[in-house]
Amino acid sequence: MTVWRGRPYPLGATPDVDGTNFALFSRNATAVELCLFDEAGREERVRIGEHAEFVWHCYLPGVGAGQRYGYRVYGPYEPELGHRFNPHKLLFDPYARLIDGSIRPVDELFGYRYGAGPDADLVADDRDSAAFLPKCVVVDPAFDWSDDVAPATALADTLIYEAHVRGFTKRHPGVAQRERGTYVGFASDAALQHLRDLGVTAVELLPIHHHLTGRALADLGLSNHWGYNTVGFFAPDTRYAATDDPVREVKAMVRRLHAAGIEVILDVVYNHTGEGDELGPTVVFRGIDNAAYYRLRPEDRRRYRDYTGTGNTLDATEPRVLQLIMDSLRYWITEYHIDGFRFDLASALARELHDVDRLGSFFDIIGQDPVISRVKLIAEPWDLGEGGYQVGRFPPGWSEWNGRYRDTVRRFWRGDRGEAPDLAFRVAGSSDLYADDGRRPHASINYVTSHDGFTLRDLVSYESKHNLANGEHNRDGSDDNASRNFGVEGPTSDPAILEARARQRRNLLATLLLSQGVPMLRSGDEIGHTQGGNNNAYAQDNEVSWLDWSAVDEPLLAFVRRLTALFHAHPVLRRRHFLEGRRVAGSSVEDLTWYAPDGSEMTDATWLSAQAFGWRLAGDAISETDATGRLIVDDTLLTLLNASDEEVEFRLPDAAGWTLLLDTADPSVEGEGATGRGRYAAGACRALSARSVCLLSAPAASAASVEEESR
Repeated sequence: MTVWRGRPYPLGATPDVDGTNFALFSRNATAVELCLFDEAGREERVRIGEHAEFVWHCYLPGVGAGQRYGYRVYGPYEPELGHRFNPHKLLFDPYARLIDGSIRPVDELFGYRYGAGPDADLVADDRDSAAFLPKCVVVDPAFDWSDDVAPATALADTLIYEAHVRGFTKRHPGVAQRERGTYVGFASDAALQHLRDLGVTAVELLPIHHHLTGRALADLGLSNHWGYNTVGFFAPDTRYAATDDPVREVKAMVRRLHAAGIEVILDVVYNHTGEGDELGPTVVFRGIDNAAYYRLRPEDRRRYRDYTGTGNTLDATEPRVLQLIMDSLRYWITEYHIDGFRFDLASALARELHDVDRLGSFFDIIGQDPVISRVKLIAEPWDLGEGGYQVGRFPPGWSEWNGRYRDTVRRFWRGDRGEAPDLAFRVAGSSDLYADDGRRPHASINYVTSHDGFTLRDLVSYESKHNLANGEHNRDGSDDNASRNFGVEGPTSDPAILEARARQRRNLLATLLLSQGVPMLRSGDEIGHTQGGNNNAYAQDNEVSWLDWSAVDEPLLAFVRRLTALFHAHPVLRRRHFLEGRRVAGSSVEDLTWYAPDGSEMTDATWLSAQAFGWRLAGDAISETDATGRLIVDDTLLTLLNASDEEVEFRLPDAAGWTLLLDTADPSVEGEGATGRGRYAAGACRALSARSVCLLSAPAASAASVEEESR
């Protein structure tokens, strides 16, 4: 075979009209072989003779898109020094654009004799793994994007729907059988109709990067359903493909979602890989250059620093690893038109030495990158290492999953005392977390449930986790769920308990959609999905995780749609700046006022014991302009909460009459003001049922009068 020198950049396999350039980084390798495979699986090895700045490279004329390949990398097998080279093991290209199948974790994929004892990894295994490892594929990136235009929804106007590509449509009767659980199915007419009706502006997809299932899980007959075990940061996972071309499928999915006005945010896992600890398989980074790609313990380089709970941590302080992450992000933006990313365990990426450094290289580079810095950047602001909980400490330009919002809202509605003061901060946008560094309310991604934990239905049905199906003897998953079952653990036919649970779900959802910040819904919560009390269903690629579209809770779905419609209809719920609690823009009232049930303003004393309170958002005191510079004016909204088990009489503040828009104790309430029902004069009393939320509105002033008054 003719082999040309090639170029050290770009990394990966880059085809052109004459052939393909291959480039691989390995600082400590002594030799590298590029392995080409034909359709019958026959292997041809090409020894790469050129390397510059630790990048091994060559160019193969006549080799183009569709070529299957991998690498064998030579070097010392000295685990005590951090080196685990083993040329008997075929390896993925870290920059592979496509991997042609899922990995079955057999013994031959391990760099040592698997199962031979705790010190087995000290001796290299000489069995060849090529027959058991899927192959990388050279990809032609050409795709007809037609007139694709990114929705570019402002963060303040964003409503996120967290979903799993497979679980969302696997049981959907409106999706063709062969397309269920696939990229094609996710963008099907039935799926898009549901998302549009729900008012979703962005889907946040659980990982779609190519991943593997660990050996221990596979031996139990389970799989890593969630996909937080990445081995290919540039390759879409083939599990979700309806055809043999997942690259084209993902691009088509994004194009269809964009056409529906919906952005695509990817959940990405750059903090660790699927190779696990020293007893894990050797399929990519471990065999290419273990000491360069992973964070090793300085006192014992056989072991890994594990800030993630998965066995390893990628070394984002290594320039080439940092380059890999940035190249991957940029690739998904430019080639797939992705609109943003949610970074799993993002604190692990910020650790420069041991401590989390909020101004570390990772953030500096992203902030200066002209491509990456322009999309939505969302951090899961914690890892499992010391000092890893970093909620509120990420730099400007970043939003965060607000774990304090989730915990406070759950505890308040469970009935815990003393939560009202903190809840006030959360529903007002968490200025205590984000205002001091110049960020705004949309830095807070508000959520009550996510993939990690109970579903909304289970949150009000179980007080203990039920994870035996995961094969870990119920030891996995959180024990602190701040949940309430209302007297019975799990399913019941008691109508009183069922009504209490239904109301509690409405309370939690109403609180979420009526808060300042960016709301995030967990897929399935709107239709009443249950996981049977499993709060860590990462291994359940079955009916536990797949949404059951034959059992949709229609009243709940209708209620959620009403809430999201209110969210979109009222800019006072989507403030771009923090509320100030003072009179602005010429308004006769403060932009935010907190009320006790007797109609007086809240004081320090009343906050401490409050289980019922309300807040008024003045629609004529927004002090923000729209895109054309016109002052935004809205109705004034009054939200009343009662988390106690007793009815509370609430005196309404002064206004030009109040109209009831929403009552979680009576979900049939809808537009009653138009018929004369649900109307209240200023100072009137309104009974607030036990464990309920009410939303009332007062008519807006005209924009012209507000602008005139402000002058």
